[in-house]
Amino acid sequence: MGETIKITGADGFEFSAYHEPAFTPRKGGVIVIQEIFGIDRHVRADVEAWAKAGYEAIAPALYDRREPGFTAGHDPAGLQAGIAHAMGTPLEQAIADIAACRDFLKDRGEKVCAVGYCYGGSLAWLTATRLAGIAAAASYYGSLVKQFAAETPQCPVIVHLGRTDPGIAADEVEAAVHEHHPDVPVYIYEGAGHGFNNQSPERYNAEAADLARHRTLELFDRA
Repeated sequence: MGETIKITGADGFEFSAYHEPAFTPRKGGVIVIQEIFGIDRHVRADVEAWAKAGYEAIAPALYDRREPGFTAGHDPAGLQAGIAHAMGTPLEQAIADIAACRDFLKDRGEKVCAVGYCYGGSLAWLTATRLAGIAAAASYYGSLVKQFAAETPQCPVIVHLGRTDPGIAADEVEAAVHEHHPDVPVYIYEGAGHGFNNQSPERYNAEAADLARHRTLELFDRA
């Protein structure tokens, strides 16, 4: 059963994180990096899914310094609030909190992987390029991957994109990543839009989500 715990960041701030131990014999740890909507039921469900797959999972609440316990609906007001928090949270601060989660999981077992969605997809890419001690990472539809494509990953990383995502030009992201890192897999899912792993009815694409999860789990299992 998942629970909210406290993690101490590098600056001494205690932020919340949703945590769930592995259901099966523990393979390692996974940091689940949130969408812009906070640690909502979709993030908690994803933590549970990783726990069921054999990974102790933890999702840091990256907006806690701005609004503890923030969650938002998938409506215009929620989108606006989430974007404001994402833009108001320095990337370096978010990555430092992810590093604190890495350290928490590393104390409990050697292998730590990272997966992120939307806002978290960008941070998953930066986690792979900027943080040591990550075994593997998976970035789902991160809008900043193209901007930071020249950064060199320190671990195996894969990128998942939806072909019909109105905010991310999948082919351009793939070209930017492969210009600098031709061996990094970039998967583009036909018929899938932004947020296709999120099980809200307006976003979810089961076929794309299942295949992306399979590929990510394969990556993490062999890391």
